[in-house]
Amino acid sequence: MYDKIISDNDCNSALKVQDAIEQPNQVNKDFFKQYSKKRRLEVNDYVDGILNKDRTILSKAITLVESSLYKHQEMAQQIIERCLPYAGKSIRLGITGVPGVGKSTTIDVLGKSLTNTGHKVAVLAIDPSSERSKGSILGDKTRMEELSTDPNAFIRPSPSAGSLGGVARKTREIIILCEAAGFDVVIVETVGVGQSETVAHSMVDFFLLLQLANAGDELQGIKRGIMEMADAISINKAEGENKQKAEIAAGQYRNALHLFPISESGWTPIVFTCSAYSKEGIDTIWETVNNYVILTKANGYFYTKRNQQNLKILSETIDSHLKEKFYTHPTVKQRILEIRQDILDNKISAYVAAQSLIDEYFNNIEKKNK
Repeated sequence: MYDKIISDNDCNSALKVQDAIEQPNQVNKDFFKQYSKKRRLEVNDYVDGILNKDRTILSKAITLVESSLYKHQEMAQQIIERCLPYAGKSIRLGITGVPGVGKSTTIDVLGKSLTNTGHKVAVLAIDPSSERSKGSILGDKTRMEELSTDPNAFIRPSPSAGSLGGVARKTREIIILCEAAGFDVVIVETVGVGQSETVAHSMVDFFLLLQLANAGDELQGIKRGIMEMADAISINKAEGENKQKAEIAAGQYRNALHLFPISESGWTPIVFTCSAYSKEGIDTIWETVNNYVILTKANGYFYTKRNQQNLKILSETIDSHLKEKFYTHPTVKQRILEIRQDILDNKISAYVAAQSLIDEYFNNIEKKNK
């Protein structure tokens, strides 16, 4: 009987199986057609896009600069060389301070103030690198709410990738691209780990140190190196009950700065208070930067400092290339694995092993050139 019902596959049967609806293909063929037809950007495309203030092209060019692939680096250097004549016309401002001092918030308010007065602001926010993903972990762009939506601002968070002083190795090259794209104020925000911030100082015109009141470091000798580099010190979060404490801290820093030798720039570092929350003292930051630029351009130090920075880039680039050539050499790559084990087994000292690898590297080069 059941066989009779099952075989009865007419339209009146309750057991009639309806035809399945044909499911659409999960892969969009039109997308792949469009994607495959998309032309790869050449050096001319990147340069034209940057000079025409195309942010998408600028972002892609910066990605090339940050890439470790040889073909990307080769193209990036050509782009930078072509953009170089259009760069150098901005004011480069470095901002540092311990984590939590309010660097990102201060930049957000300061940047918005600058764009409202006709400036174009680029912010290179250097994030610490994740040990796992090697990417940024702080997300500075998400903490600059107003500036991130401003059409006259460009924010580029970059992982520090283990660079000394918390500043990305490629930041100097990115500054050139941003300047060529028409940004007349470039702000470099460092991680602020308090170690070797000289890296940031070596690429900016003006160096601002943000501090907190009652942080216990007003007269601490360990901060002397950073304070000597600072062109201005701002005691941040000077609002409400904290305002009086900030003024006291500012006085202590002024007294401490009197102990330092006079800067070769002829500029006397200024200490003031500010609050990104109430926006008090934010205008003082830019006013101080302008006064510094006027003074140093008049006495020639502004241009001397930039020339010194370029010479430093030369030596650092040579060091970087030599290191890369050394570690990617086939002989070194093989020998370094063997010699590491010898070090772990205490068969050879690390110093002797290093010298052995260097000698072997140069011997191979000499043999190749003969």
